[in-house]
Amino acid sequence: MNRSRARLVLSSAALVAASTATGCATQGRTRVSVRPSATEIASEERLLQQPFALAVPEDAIVRVVGPNMTCTGTVIEDDLILTAHHCLVDRGPRGEFTKRLLDPSQVRVELGGGHFAWGEVSSRAIVAPPCGEAGGAGDVAVIVLSRKLVGLSTMKPRLEAPPKVGEEVHPVGFGRCALSPDGIRRKERAGGNIRAITGETMHLDASVCPGDSGGPVFAQGTRDIVGVVSLSAMDHDERTRGPSVMARVDAYRLVFAHARLISDGLAPNELPPLDCGSR
Repeated sequence: MNRSRARLVLSSAALVAASTATGCATQGRTRVSVRPSATEIASEERLLQQPFALAVPEDAIVRVVGPNMTCTGTVIEDDLILTAHHCLVDRGPRGEFTKRLLDPSQVRVELGGGHFAWGEVSSRAIVAPPCGEAGGAGDVAVIVLSRKLVGLSTMKPRLEAPPKVGEEVHPVGFGRCALSPDGIRRKERAGGNIRAITGETMHLDASVCPGDSGGPVFAQGTRDIVGVVSLSAMDHDERTRGPSVMARVDAYRLVFAHARLISDGLAPNELPPLDCGSR
């Protein structure tokens, strides 16, 4: 159900409740019945029986906010967020990326795709390989949330089928370029055909803005995530498609497995260390 339909249901419910509670209206000394007809009541009941949607499916794409930058992420399970590794590391004195993961308490996830977030949730763990902190190979991470999200859709990483040269893909993100005509909100970006693949990355031309990092890269015509936004040659115009590197999600299946185990209650120090290129 879309939001306009939800408002209709709520408004209709209020009308039925008001009319049936009093059963009449007073006009001077005359009582006039305003009971709805049987047809009207049946129509309202059908509306009220439909599920009330708190969010649209695209709200699975969220904004990841840290102390030094903002990125994009995707809800892949009700308490797991897929994003880029380089979004979740400390910065050095010159702003350079380091290998130190942020403390999870420094990372929050904002919900909603418009100019203002309508919800927020904190993090309790970050799972990432020991590489990829500066982009490219290994630039995949999963945030374990402090609680499960209710009423939000999830999107599925495509872990068993690798991307192929020539396959058409496109990213989605919360980025904003200097010449963007509006504020920060979720946007689908122009992508293209994959022109080259390594064991951990795919290369194509795509329109990317600062803040799109970590956003999902979808196989064309699906909501299957084949990668996350990692590196791109950007200018000030969001319509420009530049050479871009996307990190493959299928190259790091163990990252997803570890995140699931931590979500289920296992302590991070009880798990074996991850390797670069681990599948």
